[in-house]
Amino acid sequence: MKSFAYVSAPDVRTAVSAIASAPNAKFLGGGTNLVDLMRGNIEQPDTVVDITRLPLTGVDLLPDGGVRIGALVRNSHLAAHPLIRSRYPVLSQALLMGASAQLRNMATVGGNLLQRTRCLYFYDRASACNKRVPGSGCDAIGGFNRNHAILGVSDGCIATNPSDMCVALAMLDAVVEVESTRGIRRIPMADFHLLPGETPHKETSVAADELITAVELPPLPIAANSRYRKVRDRASYAFALVSVGAAVEVNGGTVTQARLALGGVSAKPWRASKAEEVLVGAPATEETFRRAAAAELAAATARPDNEFKIGLAERTIVAVLRQLASKGDAA
Repeated sequence: MKSFAYVSAPDVRTAVSAIASAPNAKFLGGGTNLVDLMRGNIEQPDTVVDITRLPLTGVDLLPDGGVRIGALVRNSHLAAHPLIRSRYPVLSQALLMGASAQLRNMATVGGNLLQRTRCLYFYDRASACNKRVPGSGCDAIGGFNRNHAILGVSDGCIATNPSDMCVALAMLDAVVEVESTRGIRRIPMADFHLLPGETPHKETSVAADELITAVELPPLPIAANSRYRKVRDRASYAFALVSVGAAVEVNGGTVTQARLALGGVSAKPWRASKAEEVLVGAPATEETFRRAAAAELAAATARPDNEFKIGLAERTIVAVLRQLASKGDAA
């Protein structure tokens, strides 16, 4: 591991001032991703700004019925919080299906948002990876790519975003608050993570000197009937091959509202807007669910190792929608 300077920040103002004045600096929260990357010399910051003392640990009900979550709330605490379990069960379920209990006890909401891909070629410094070294190429494209993306891919990168939490946040239309010496900025989840395009090394729209301070969830009654399903190679501590976060409202046998997001299939949590368009106003039937899933996966770009993800994603979408529809008819 490369040597680095260490700064412990007692408040947000100190933290953002410290990182603004220190080129090639990183914030340290739970450290469950950053420390691993530093040990492997993939991340090599000159300065680490410790933010664990900042007062960003609240989970608070907002006047409009939404919820504000501090960036340093631990994943395990958020998953167990009564407001989240009752109003946004999809988020609680997604958190509990991520990592291990020990990691959830350390990992923070802000860190989860910023975690890097788990692509094997990204972690192997002997391999070409445009995320790690821009312009070096992507060995995953012609290599072993069973776990890689099928939606939103580019010629420069087919890595996936590993977060379960972020799939739920994308489905819920969460907003991320960031702060720097320039002030406070709010980023919708739809704009937070970036597709690779020609700049795979740019994974989020957060600037290097911006600190995530909170995530806000909108008041969303439909979210009470939501679910997260994760398909993986083993029952625990494995990243998703495909995951689905969804919420559905059915009235008189017709889908009146639908929200759907996918994980394990793209470089960002994938909001399934095409599937939502098919669902709303249509009968809550198996045939509708299959049409919706097929519409979303029609644009998939698969490779021999991960072609199975298309069918797997379609079946998982249908299974989740079927279960939600059976519970969500208000008529």
